[in-house]
This record gives sequence, C-alpha cells and structure tokens, in this order.
Amino acid sequence: MRIAIAQINPIVGDISGNAEKILRAVQQAMLADAELVITPELALCGYPPKDLLLRDDFYQSCHQALQMITQAIGDITLVIGHPHHDGCKLYNAASVIRSGEITHTYHKRFLSKSPFFNELYYFDEGLEPCFLNFNGLKFCIDIGADALLHSDPRKYTHADVDILLFLNASPYFIDKQVTRYQDTQHYIKCTGVSVIHVNLVGGQDGLVFDGASFVMNAAGELVHQSEELIDTIDYIEIQNNQPIKNNTLVTSLPPVAGVYQALCLGVKDYVRKNNFPGVLIGLSGGIDSALVLAIAVDALGAERVKTVMMPTQYTADISLADAQEMAGRLGVLHSECSIQVLVDLYLSKMTSDFAISPELFNTSTMPENIQARIRGTLLMALSNHSGSIVLTTGNKSEIAVGYCTLYGDMAGGLAVLKDVTKTLVYQLCHYRNQISPIIPERILQRAPSAELRPNQTDQDTLPPYEILDAIIEAYVEKNYSRNEIVALHFDPEIVEKIIHLIHLNEYKRQQAPVGIRVTCCDFDHAWHYPITSRYQS
Repeated sequence: MRIAIAQINPIVGDISGNAEKILRAVQQAMLADAELVITPELALCGYPPKDLLLRDDFYQSCHQALQMITQAIGDITLVIGHPHHDGCKLYNAASVIRSGEITHTYHKRFLSKSPFFNELYYFDEGLEPCFLNFNGLKFCIDIGADALLHSDPRKYTHADVDILLFLNASPYFIDKQVTRYQDTQHYIKCTGVSVIHVNLVGGQDGLVFDGASFVMNAAGELVHQSEELIDTIDYIEIQNNQPIKNNTLVTSLPPVAGVYQALCLGVKDYVRKNNFPGVLIGLSGGIDSALVLAIAVDALGAERVKTVMMPTQYTADISLADAQEMAGRLGVLHSECSIQVLVDLYLSKMTSDFAISPELFNTSTMPENIQARIRGTLLMALSNHSGSIVLTTGNKSEIAVGYCTLYGDMAGGLAVLKDVTKTLVYQLCHYRNQISPIIPERILQRAPSAELRPNQTDQDTLPPYEILDAIIEAYVEKNYSRNEIVALHFDPEIVEKIIHLIHLNEYKRQQAPVGIRVTCCDFDHAWHYPITSRYQS
C-alpha cells in the first residue's frame, strides 16, 4: 500500500484556492498509484483561522468547498483537515472521503491552548476516537496534540491499531522537530503503534510552519522525513502493516540554516499572500540591515527589493561604501538620500518654536530619535507611493530593551529580525556568506553602531551582546527569575538593568510590526505582559 503525505501551504481564508491545491495533490497521488492521501490540520481553511471561525459565512464556505471536494474524489481515499459545524457546535475536524462520500468525520478531542491559537475559545471538544479500516489495516486518526502529548496514550488508542494518521499544524521554532520526535517516540513506546505525522508548511503572519512531515515505525525508528519549509507531496510504502524505510532519508537542517530558511519563507509568504509588489529596506551599512537585505533577496528575488541609504553627518563613509557594495553584489535598486537638511530643520524648529536650547541637544536623545523618525517617514512615503512594504531591521536584543525608536526604525510592516538576537544575527550572516559572500567582511567586523552621535557604538548604552542576549534568553525564553539569572554568574546590576528595560519597553513592543517567530518565546505570540505593572521579578 502506498500513502501520500500532502505537505501543503494553504492561505488562511482562501478556501477555494486551498480546495484546488488539495485536489491537485490528490490527482498527483493518483498518478503515483497512492491509495490514501493525508493533508495537515485545517488544511481546507488554513491555519490559524482565528476569529474567522466566528463568522457563519466562513464555515458555510468551508462546508461548500468540502462538498465540492467530496464529489470530485473517486477511487482514492482522502483524509482532509477542516472546520466542521454540526448546527450547534464547531469542531476542529478531519473527514475521510472516498468515491464521492464522506465515510468518517473525526472531531479533535484535546484542544490546544497554544499562545498563537487558543482552540478552546473557538472549538468544542470531540468525544469519540476515529478508526479507519482500509486494505486490511486499522488506522486511527488524530489531530494536533491529541494522543502524543498525553502521559498514557494507551487510554486513547486501541491495542489493535496499526498506524496513527496524525494531522498537525505545528509552527517552527529552533529545535521544534526534536520535540516532535520525542513526543512521537513516547507515544509509540506506550502504544506500539506506527505514526504518520503530516505537518503544515508556509508562512502565516508571524508564524512559519516548517512541514518536516515524518513517519516512524512501531519500533520508534524514523523511516521517512519530508523536506523542511517546502510544499511537497511524498510517499510512504506500507508492508506487513508497517511503514518501510525510504532509501534516501532526508535529514533535518542545522539550527542556523533552519532559522535562515524559515525567515526567508516567512518573508516570501507574507509578501506573496498579502499581494505586496515588493519590499523596501532602509540600509545603514550595519549588520542588521545587511542580513534583512540578504533574506529579502533570497526570498523574493532582487527585482522585488529596493534599498535606501539616508545618511547624516554622523554616518561614516565606510557605512555608505559598504551599503552600496552589498546592494551592488545583490543587484538591487539602491538609492542614497542625505537627510541632514531635514534634521537641521527639525532641530531649528525645536529651538525657534519650543525654546529648547541647542546646548541641551547633547544630553537628550531627541536629536537621535529625530534622525530615525525622518528615515521612517521617508520610507513610509516611498511605501505609500510604490505599494511595497517596508521591512524593519531591528533585532530581538534591541527590541527587548527598547534600543529602538517608535515611528522611526520601528516603522514598517514586517519586522524580519524581531525574534532574532544580535548574536544570532552574526551567526546567520556567517552562514549566508558560506553559501556565497554577499555581506562585506567589514560589516561583520565593525563594532555595531546606530551612528546617531559622533563615534557612537551600541556598547556605549548596552552591555556586550553576548551578555545581553544570554540574560534575555534566560528571562524571556526560559522564564528565569532575577535571582536565578544572577546565580548563572551575571553581574546583579546588569541583570537588574536589563529586566527593568525589558518591562519598561513593553509599550514599544506592543506598537511594533509583526515579526517572524523563530524561538520558543517571541514577543508577538508567546509573551503577554501588561504595559502597566509594578511587579518586580
């Protein structure tokens, strides 16, 4: 028996388009002599649909598309993920279709409370398992975290089941595949049941679904893995009631390579699915904007990327040269526009109209922020003119502690590096240069600087990034307390300062563009702190 794994990239709300994609997968599977096709969780409507599920017309459209698919299915069996409304309750469901008929419909029993999609708010819990007898095999159908995450899966899977068909929509973060393997092996150890795990792929707002669908046999051995971060249909052979190992087993991407490819897919799908003609990037000659430019070109092609350099009197000549060199290496349209006249005009207005002495400019961040906001205004004006979206270039380290300017360098539509710390930025740049040397070496070697004051470096204000990032990881991603972080041999004063800055700048992060998630705790989906709070960790 041959089973097709349809690792597809749906668009949330494009129900007819998703239905056509599923039917194309079915047709391709039939040509490959597959007898069973499995799609990911909620493949018909896209994931996560969020408040679209509160609309009657939305799930009615899903129902109509499901009926259309049902009528189109002939001598092959399809397992399709979709929302199902039975007249009074709404379920996260999977239906089995064969020969123009829905033979089974399973309702997800254990709903997710994940930070990016709280299913308990939208769906009702199913009550019964779903078993499918097919060609002498007994399959069990599950969705999401149903069986895998329970301490004793034997309660939910009958002993005579041969294979679990596991439909999932599991978003990417670093080492997530390791967790999926561990959960699956725990399930197999408890049940002795093989698992076919079909995962969604593609970018959706700030989430990236990495696919990486896989199959494990009853011994917990990996016998198949689909490629990560691509739309694909793969096939698994079943012999003697067990999936057999493919001759060529795809291996997972190394962590840094996985992050880079996930960021590329996140940018590509955000731009493609929202119908933007291209992107705009404000280049600075620094490492963050260099990385964003590399990702954008790899994701979209040079013809859809434009860069603008907006120097002031504080911009070093080597910054101008490095930005121009990198734009040239990548073949993007690059513009240079000095904003010093505008900066001087703004500052003169602050003096003439608001009686602020120029002497105070040296002790205020206002002149620095004016530079950033002029750049943001010009980029947004160009965005309005062209329809292209502005990619902001700030990283997680800066956004965590507020080393960024509202309506300035934070202005834009997608924050590509919002979940990427500065130390990871360097790792990603070195990884990309191993493929081809597109980022000038001088950008990698220079001390990071916002270039908003004479001879300025980031470390004038912040501790070294290796220290800052370690504290951010401990506090934000691992949820360590102040005392636990200090016990890791960090300076108590620095720890206190960083934690204070993280909470002080919550108001900035809540006004920032959506960012692409690559860690277990990003600021968009997994971090929900109040702006107004006096709690001290």
